[in-house]
Amino acid sequence: MRMLHTMLRVGNLERSIKFYTEVLGMTELRRAEYPDGKFTLVFIGYGDETSNTVLELTYNWDTESYDLGNGYGHIAIGVADAAAACAKIKNLGGKVVREAGPMMHGTEIIAFVEDPDGYKIELIERD
Repeated sequence: MRMLHTMLRVGNLERSIKFYTEVLGMTELRRAEYPDGKFTLVFIGYGDETSNTVLELTYNWDTESYDLGNGYGHIAIGVADAAAACAKIKNLGGKVVREAGPMMHGTEIIAFVEDPDGYKIELIERD
């Protein structure tokens, strides 16, 4: 077994695709329209679905926003340099909500950014 994808509901599909591809550097892998159900699915990630876990962006055509709830945590992405990643994300119009630095009660360097729908993304510095 392996994890295949994580699904996020988004209020503006093109805005979300732009953030994940242009700001975070993912690639749109596939897209499917479901007119009878009035929704679109877009799969994005850093590699093909056969060997990588990806994100499924679900866009319900009649819904502009969602309550995120208090059970959701975050998506985590490994980066070589968290401070440099934050600077690039800010330069591209992204929102950094916690600058790079050691995690509380630890030494691992992390940062947090937020996507256009308010989902948190943790950047974890990896060699």
